[in-house]
Amino acid sequence: MNNVKIRRLTSASAPFVAGAAAILLAVAIVSAPESSFAASLQGLKLWWTLIFPALLPFLILSEMLTASGFVHGFGVLLEPLMTKVFRLPGAGGWTLALGMTAGFPAGAGGVQQLHKQGSISDKEAGRLAALAHFASPVTLVIVVGVAFLHSPATGYTLLAIHWLSGLAAGFTAALFAGRRNIVAQDITRVTPPLPRRVQQAILEARERDGRSFGKLLGEAVASAVQNLMVVGGYMIMFSVVINIAATLFPQLPQSLAASVLEIHLGANALTSQAAAPFVFSSAGVTSLALLSAALGWSGICGQLQSLTALKQAKARFIPYAAVRLLHGLYAFAFTFLLWKPLLNVRAVVLPVISHTDAAVTPDTLNPFTVWNMIPQLLSLQSILLLLLLLLSALVYAITSSGRPAG
Repeated sequence: MNNVKIRRLTSASAPFVAGAAAILLAVAIVSAPESSFAASLQGLKLWWTLIFPALLPFLILSEMLTASGFVHGFGVLLEPLMTKVFRLPGAGGWTLALGMTAGFPAGAGGVQQLHKQGSISDKEAGRLAALAHFASPVTLVIVVGVAFLHSPATGYTLLAIHWLSGLAAGFTAALFAGRRNIVAQDITRVTPPLPRRVQQAILEARERDGRSFGKLLGEAVASAVQNLMVVGGYMIMFSVVINIAATLFPQLPQSLAASVLEIHLGANALTSQAAAPFVFSSAGVTSLALLSAALGWSGICGQLQSLTALKQAKARFIPYAAVRLLHGLYAFAFTFLLWKPLLNVRAVVLPVISHTDAAVTPDTLNPFTVWNMIPQLLSLQSILLLLLLLLSALVYAITSSGRPAG
């Protein structure tokens, strides 16, 4: 009963809080128009040179693959991993790979497509989006690794820690989510051969969608551009908010405010204030651990971008932010534990364009730099899909060996 009253009170007061915040923001912008304009330009440049070219092809690809049934067919193969480890529907496996290789809010966009088709419930959509919420490899490798730190190997090491800590946070969150009834149903329903089940899942999903290729392509492009416009609006607004916070509270560390609010600006502030180059000293690893934690948290701006994509699923902010906080804590700890071993094997990481070290800086970063990474990101996505399949097969083998025959 108390929970119902709290929800009603929160719903009633939310419009007044939003209105008051909007008025205060407008007053702050009017009082300092020049700095606010410069901050909005910074957010706009970051969105146009990095976010838009990096996410557009992946958002279009996600909607087309979901409508074609590929996601559901691939999900059949990933059912053991998704249902046993993360306690989510198998179709979420593709969304997990999408979030890890395209970043937010592409993962949330893929979840929304599954929710629109009725493949997952509202609660499952929120949990799956939290699991698939990762910073884009473009952000970690090109922006943080190359442009900010001038070290592609450092970017790839941060990326590996970011992925590992995100999966650990998702697994931990699943422990508190309770068991899904669908797990038992899946075990008893595995009677047809696996290829038949994959084919059936693809045909059923394609029949539910029913759009022609031309209509699907047009709607996928329009939806992707519309979602990216929303993302751009968030980034510009939060750039101004960070600037206003630095003006009103000069004693507050700028890197802290930026890291809490927006991931790209926070990473820039953390790397510019830390000593370079990063070495194996305690101060250097601590700085990298803080940077890794900020990337795992991903900023309130990034979280709101994903939740906006999930508005039809009515995902709640507090549980979503709790998983993001858990991701940041795991990333902080894993950086201390795994930094030296991962950096020692930097020779076997994926290749980086040889000229990026000298050519790319925060000022020279442009959309063509990101577009050059698209083939490499698609290869990375293929490798991830294979790794997820291997993990799913391993989970199935372990659970099958412990189950009595018959």
